Amino acid sequence: MNNKVYGFLFVVIALVGTLIWALLSGSLHVSISELIQGLITGENEKVLIIKDLRFPRIILAFFAGAALSVSGLLLQAILRNPLADAGIIGISAGAKFFTLLILAIAPQFYFWTPFFAFLGGVVACCLVFGFSFKVGLKPLHLIVVGVAVNAIFTGLNDILTSSMVQISSQTAGNAINFGMKTWGDVQLLVSYVAIGLLVTFFIAKWCNLLALEDTTLYSLGVPVLKIRFFIALLAVLLASVTTAIVGVISFVGLLVPHLARRLLKTNDYRILIPYSSLLGGLLVLFADTLGRNLMAQMEIPAAIIMLIIGGPFLLFLMWRSTSIAGKNGGEKYDA
Repeated sequence: MNNKVYGFLFVVIALVGTLIWALLSGSLHVSISELIQGLITGENEKVLIIKDLRFPRIILAFFAGAALSVSGLLLQAILRNPLADAGIIGISAGAKFFTLLILAIAPQFYFWTPFFAFLGGVVACCLVFGFSFKVGLKPLHLIVVGVAVNAIFTGLNDILTSSMVQISSQTAGNAINFGMKTWGDVQLLVSYVAIGLLVTFFIAKWCNLLALEDTTLYSLGVPVLKIRFFIALLAVLLASVTTAIVGVISFVGLLVPHLARRLLKTNDYRILIPYSSLLGGLLVLFADTLGRNLMAQMEIPAAIIMLIIGGPFLLFLMWRSTSIAGKNGGEKYDA
């Protein structure tokens, strides 16, 4: 079997194992047989509690990870930039700001928050791309501009959070963990993310085309700008909707695409997109389950676990990119 088969087998087996761990671990302990029997009969009180509390957070964690990882993969494809990630370059922070803003102005529009989050993500994306084009779309330049935009929106988020009492509970739910989420949140996230991921499977060939030089694509009659624009909107949609419902989780879109390429040893997006969605779902589900089991009577948010994992990884990538740029006269960055 080749690397691709081994890679998919690994992630499926790991996902099943993490899913079982997530279902059975926590303050309420049940066996697999007890869980299955309780789901069938509907008479076990502990199983009913698990169904209402653990099932939503498991589904949300998986779909959030899938959406963020594919979003990062798409951003890296259109920018040809190994450091692109919605959480790093400010898209997630912009989405969160617009989410909090609409909740502050009209909290009854909760189910419209994905739409407003998308608008916020688009605004942040335009700011980052606009300033980056001014200084050159090199990986480190994009990171610097993204950090600045991220800082601006983070500051605005803090102002809203501290001054608007009516959104405090919603903010806390987004910032702390997946545990406060309900089946309504699941329905909202899954409906958007499932459609978004389905579309990405059909545009994988466009991502493969973007690996070619723009001059070559133009000579072949490929509408490069339109393709980049559409893929960028799709990446922003996936990241923004996820942020609106579960909060900001950074580094998933940075870490997963790199792991996927290393494990599968391919740059074919027809394979990378489905694999990254599975691997991203696995990573966030693992982070969430680890966070609620690592310390007794205390949950560590999945977002914090990802910061601890992703921060050193970003430093490694920046060091590696700088080293390669130095060897190539500052012109080339390796993905």
